[in-house]
Amino acid sequence: AFSSTNYILPFQSSPKNTRSFIQMISSKDIDGKEIAATIRGEMKKRVDSLRSPPGLAVILVGSRRDSQTYVRMKKKACEEVGIASFGFDYPETVTEDELLQKIQELNRDEKVHGILVQLPLPKHINENNIIEAVYPSKDVDGLHPRNTASLCSTGTHVGAEKVNWEDLSSVPFHIPCTPQGCIELLDRSNVPLKGKNAVVIGRSNLVGLPVAMLLMHRDATVTIVHSKTQNAPEIVSKADVVVAAVGRAEIVKKEWIKEGAIVVDVGINSVDDPSAKRGYKLVGDVDYDGVKEVAGKITPVPGGVGPMTIAMLLRNTVNSCVRSQATKDL
Repeated sequence: AFSSTNYILPFQSSPKNTRSFIQMISSKDIDGKEIAATIRGEMKKRVDSLRSPPGLAVILVGSRRDSQTYVRMKKKACEEVGIASFGFDYPETVTEDELLQKIQELNRDEKVHGILVQLPLPKHINENNIIEAVYPSKDVDGLHPRNTASLCSTGTHVGAEKVNWEDLSSVPFHIPCTPQGCIELLDRSNVPLKGKNAVVIGRSNLVGLPVAMLLMHRDATVTIVHSKTQNAPEIVSKADVVVAAVGRAEIVKKEWIKEGAIVVDVGINSVDDPSAKRGYKLVGDVDYDGVKEVAGKITPVPGGVGPMTIAMLLRNTVNSCVRSQATKDL
């Protein structure tokens, strides 16, 4: 299992690294680093306009290096835009009751507008119980069943409020960060979705299903391809938009993609590379070098979807604060 953190990569680098990154970018690339930086700038302006800063609480259990890295990056992003971050670190041996007690405390804390529990959790803790304990209004990861139900509703309203799916920042509940980031990348790259054939590869609760729902809400005709799908390459080859979120290195080949299709690669996989300093390199679910020859636009890995995940986490937190302050003004 993973939360929004699984698709996070560093969003800042040295000038030298930045120049090298820009030189690698193809004219077909959808530059997630640049778009995420723009969104962070927008969030800073919104935060500056609020009467008090938004607050994000992050609960970290154990000493996994990847989880610790993700949490540090979240805190750095919060600092950049003016969001107050509150960290709560626990040993691997923490009990479920202790975590539930802390979550209830944070639910009641008016300075906290978003609560994120870093996944995965140790096996002795029921992740569903933890996720469901967070108030839906503070569930900035978008994983609470109530937020999931709102996303999966085919109605055009939430209560008396009309949902504008053309502007995800205005949706009155929390949408999972990585799927939201995928759609935001497409929107800001002027990719039309209405009436298009979209294929989502992968059916996870965290990426595949929510991104399929978002595409449907934007009036795309959506097909989900998964491990039991027959003739997957043939189905994918008919798509105008492809979202790959299956977690298998470079499974999507050039032959799968029709000329001019838009390809969003959510996957981040490490593969052995003796020439790399670390002995491995990061690749997506898409064979980038081959697919970019036929794709109309494509997200690279790294530098595509990854940076958007934190940007959407920040936006969810700011939105939660805005809604909270608006409620107090009533």
